[in-house]
Amino acid sequence: MVRASQTEDLLRIVLSVLCISLLIVACIWIISPFLLGLAWAGTIVIASWPLLIKIERLLWGKRIPAVIVMMLLLIMIFVIPISLLANSLVVNSTPIIEWAKEGHFVLPTFEWLQSIPMVGDNLYNLWNSILNSGGNALFERVKPYVGITTTWFLNQAVQIGSLFIHLGLMLLFSIVLYAKGESIGYSLRHFAARLAPKRGDAAVVLASQAIRAVALGVVVTALVQGILGGIGLAISGIPFASLLTVVMILCCLVQIGPLLILVPAIIWLYWSGDATWGTVLLVWSCIVGTMDNVIRPALIKMGADLPMILILCGVIGGLIAFGLIGLFIGPMLLAVSYRLVTVWMDEVPEPHTPPSEVIEQIEECSSIHLEDK
Repeated sequence: MVRASQTEDLLRIVLSVLCISLLIVACIWIISPFLLGLAWAGTIVIASWPLLIKIERLLWGKRIPAVIVMMLLLIMIFVIPISLLANSLVVNSTPIIEWAKEGHFVLPTFEWLQSIPMVGDNLYNLWNSILNSGGNALFERVKPYVGITTTWFLNQAVQIGSLFIHLGLMLLFSIVLYAKGESIGYSLRHFAARLAPKRGDAAVVLASQAIRAVALGVVVTALVQGILGGIGLAISGIPFASLLTVVMILCCLVQIGPLLILVPAIIWLYWSGDATWGTVLLVWSCIVGTMDNVIRPALIKMGADLPMILILCGVIGGLIAFGLIGLFIGPMLLAVSYRLVTVWMDEVPEPHTPPSEVIEQIEECSSIHLEDK
C-alpha cells in the first residue's frame, strides 16, 4: 500500500509539472510577439520612473496628466528621432549596398604625399610599390566579403517595419506601466517572494537598479554623444550626416566612442581644403569625445556599477540575437544576471586562504580518511 501511494504521488507530481510546463510554454508562445516591446517599455519606465514622480508632484499629484507629459517626452525622444534616422537609412543605404557589392573602389595613389617635406617621396614610393606589388589585387579579393558584411549590417538596421511595430508597442505598454507602475511593481515583488522567500524581493529590486544603470549610464550617454556628434557633422557639411550619426550611436553603445567617425570627418574636411570647418569640428569633437567621462559616472551612480566588458558583450550579442532592438535589450539582460549572481556570491565571504594551505588541508583529510579505513 505504501509503494502504491508513493507511485501514485510520483505520477501526480510528474503530470502536474508537465501540465504547468505546457501552460508556461503556451503563454510564452502567445505573448512572444510582444516581449521585445514590453522589455523595451519596462526598461524605459524603470529608468524614467523618478522623473514621472517629479512631474506628478508638479501637477498637483495627478497621475494621468503626468503620464500624458511622459508620453509626449517619449515621442520627442524616441519616435521623432527614430523616424528621421529610419528615413535616412532607407534613402542612403541602397547606394551604399550597391557600391559595396559592385566594388567601384580603387585604392588611391596619394600623390599629395610627395608634398610632405623630407619623407614625402619615400612614403609615396612605398605606398605605390605596395599597390604595384598586389595591393589592388588583394583588395579585389576582399571586395565580395566587404559587400556581404556591409549588406548584413545595413539589412539589420533597415528592418524599419519591425522597429516601428516594437516602437508602437513600447508606447502602449509604457502608458500602462506608468499608470499602474506601483501595483505592477508590488505584484512582481510578490511573485518573486513566492518563488524565493529570502532572495526573491531583493532580486527584483537589484534587477531594477541594474536596468536603470544601463539605461542611464550607457544608453543615454551614447545617445547624447551620438546626437551631438551628428549635429557637428551636419553643421560642418559632412555628407550622409544622418547615417553617420546612427553609426556613431552604435559605436558609443559598444564603448568605442564617437571619435571613430569624427576623426575621419575632420581629416576629410582638411583634405578637401575646408580648414575653417575642420577646426570647428575638431574643437567640437574634443568636447563630444570626452563628455562621457563626466556624464556616464554621474548617471551610473543612480543605478549600479557594471563592467564595460559586460556591456560590450551585451550590445554585440543583443544585436546578433534580436537585431537593432537588441542593442538595448542585450545589455539589460546581462546586467540583471550579473547583479543577481554577484549578490548571491557576496552572501558568503571571499576565501583568503592561500592555495598551498588548501592543498595541505585536502591531503591531511585524505590521509586521515585512509587511516580510518
